[in-house]
Amino acid sequence: MAIVRAARALGHPCRLVDVAGWRRRLGGLADPLIRRLAEGFQPDAVIFTRHAQTLEPEQIRELSAGRAGGVWYFDYAPTPAPELLDLARAAGRLFVTCRSQLDAYRAAGIPQVFFLPQAMDPAYDRPAVRVPSRYRCDLSFVGSGQYPDRHQFLRRLAAVGSLQVRGPGWEGVADLPVAGGPVWGKRFARVVAGAAVSIGAHAIAGQESQAACDSNRIWKVLGCGGFYLGAWQPGSDDFARNGEHCIWYRGADEAVALAERYLASPGERAEIAAAGREEALHHHTYAHRLPLLLEGRGHTIL
Repeated sequence: MAIVRAARALGHPCRLVDVAGWRRRLGGLADPLIRRLAEGFQPDAVIFTRHAQTLEPEQIRELSAGRAGGVWYFDYAPTPAPELLDLARAAGRLFVTCRSQLDAYRAAGIPQVFFLPQAMDPAYDRPAVRVPSRYRCDLSFVGSGQYPDRHQFLRRLAAVGSLQVRGPGWEGVADLPVAGGPVWGKRFARVVAGAAVSIGAHAIAGQESQAACDSNRIWKVLGCGGFYLGAWQPGSDDFARNGEHCIWYRGADEAVALAERYLASPGERAEIAAAGREEALHHHTYAHRLPLLLEGRGHTIL
């Protein structure tokens, strides 16, 4: 819906075809309806997300033929996912949110591959109006818990101040302060507003060396007006400047030291958070990304 809202904000009529939803409701009978919904709109461009991978490659080729757009893949995968490759090969054009993976996807036989990071949605990622006391804490992390590399890092941060961890996959991690499961919309904004510091952490080892492979977490936190302390990668400063829009750390030791420093500096935190939100609103919304996709080119500031 963030893509749909951005398209409409730019003056483009847009239709969302929920492939996964129709498949859940109708099974294999959904395909003719999906085709009619898409073709009947007579689009100039078709944008596929990973949820379109259940469609047959021939359907993807027919919908893509002679049209702008392509597959926009939001997730990070250490190696190209086979199901994504089938979808992207059929579409002929792939946009990935991790710049260092361009060559891997090109080598896998996708004709056109571009770097296009995610963004914030001003209608969705905005500061909370009300923050219940249960969200108040020093540090907050929102993300999946099935990645063990995150666990020790968060244990160290828990010693710095009160920490709240939320997201899927944290069952059985008893020694971390897990405060709940997945959070969306207004609840995510309340989590951000309730924390003095919102933490970003890589999912797997080696991710820190990937170029411009930042999680969408940064844009959502900045959009919600939060102070973001995230893991630096090559290219990170081209999107958000350290000490001005957010704070980048390199390794757990520096993360701990920076968390301690900024917890003691509420005025500085507030200034950085405000500047970060302005930067995101002026340069990093889906309405900024979408024209690049429709023109068939990627982000080139790096």
